Amino acid sequence: MDCRTALVEDLMERFPHVPREAVFKEDLLRGGVAFDPSALSDNEGGEVKPKSYFIFSFDHGTLPELGEAALRRPPEEIILTGGPYNLRRTVVSVRVNPSSPYRVAANEDGVLGLYLDGKRIADVGVPPMPEYYRHTLANGKSVMEVAPTIQWGYLIYLTVFRVCQYFGAKEECQYCDINHNWRQHKAAGRPYTGVKDVEEVLEALEIIDRYDTAKASTAYTLTGGAITKTVSGRDEADFYGHYAKAIEERFPGRWIGKVVAQALPRDDVQRFKDYGVQIYHPNYEVWDEYLFKMYCPGKERYVGRDVWHKRILDSAEIFGARNVIPNFVAGVEMAEPFGFKTVDEAIASTTEGLRFFMSQGITPRFTTWCPEPTTPLGKANPQGAPLEYHIRLLEAYRATMDDFGLSSPPGYGPPGPGRAVFSVSSFMDSVSD
Repeated sequence: MDCRTALVEDLMERFPHVPREAVFKEDLLRGGVAFDPSALSDNEGGEVKPKSYFIFSFDHGTLPELGEAALRRPPEEIILTGGPYNLRRTVVSVRVNPSSPYRVAANEDGVLGLYLDGKRIADVGVPPMPEYYRHTLANGKSVMEVAPTIQWGYLIYLTVFRVCQYFGAKEECQYCDINHNWRQHKAAGRPYTGVKDVEEVLEALEIIDRYDTAKASTAYTLTGGAITKTVSGRDEADFYGHYAKAIEERFPGRWIGKVVAQALPRDDVQRFKDYGVQIYHPNYEVWDEYLFKMYCPGKERYVGRDVWHKRILDSAEIFGARNVIPNFVAGVEMAEPFGFKTVDEAIASTTEGLRFFMSQGITPRFTTWCPEPTTPLGKANPQGAPLEYHIRLLEAYRATMDDFGLSSPPGYGPPGPGRAVFSVSSFMDSVSD
């Protein structure tokens, strides 16, 4: 048996309470997947919804290194089902890695499958091109550029500011490629709007609302880079908040409104609430105090870890604890040169953070770290964190939720294996209400 298959099967046997679907999903997210030309899309002119690069690259190579996958984009996500492991429906965000042991390819009948170590392990479904992607704004911009959808159409992802004002080695988060992703798309001549006009966003949402007759899109997220000064004359709360205000005035109650921003002072958080935001994501990135300082130097310099955490707790008084959902980047705990050396240490630290927040009724969520090669941590850790860390994190996450009597957070679609649509980690695949 080939080595990756053996490792995956060993972990499924050792951790039987973690859904086997989540084991494969985490491995694909942490290490990426290769695509045969037969599995690539025809971009916006085809029948498959292509990868939109909605904020980060989430790839294990730069665009020039991806070969044909840079010209004919892979699908936004894939769905795994069946195969020898009898996988339930599992939605996985696509992270391209031409050297991955996992490969998506069509067989002789043209049916897509996922192959591991050369053996077919699952059937692969790809998202159909949504009708709203076939229409453009009056100025010719595509809906995919202005308001792409992910999580199998559940979430409209509005990256309204595509760069970050934490800039350079002394400020950028060491795992984040938002600024490089902006540069590479501009260098490739792709449309990639830096600051999205409010009216363009509203026009794109009008198109989605008109053609999404099944009402598959249920939530929107407003996000982008951190703002330490101003953008278009607005501070961070007002900049992101004024999009929410415009959306809620035009489409009252149509979508669950979410914003991903820094942990801001109470008055700024209140402005988000007043603008109509329903869920606030003040991401804490990594729990350990030393690692936060090393890996989030801009956030440490401008805010500081202790103040960041206090602001998260304060925001629960405004939004309600259930509607404050901070993200952390799962895996950077073990990143060299400063990360934990053992899975035991990393899990203990991350669980401490989970217990800190969950004891207050706040349920964090996480994104599985993709070691993008243009970031300091990606360069130093091309293999990412061990798969065992990710599997044990799912186990610890579920156990901590159970300890505090919490259920899956709102705004993420249905929980549970075979039902979850959240695609950038398996936390929703591993919990149930």
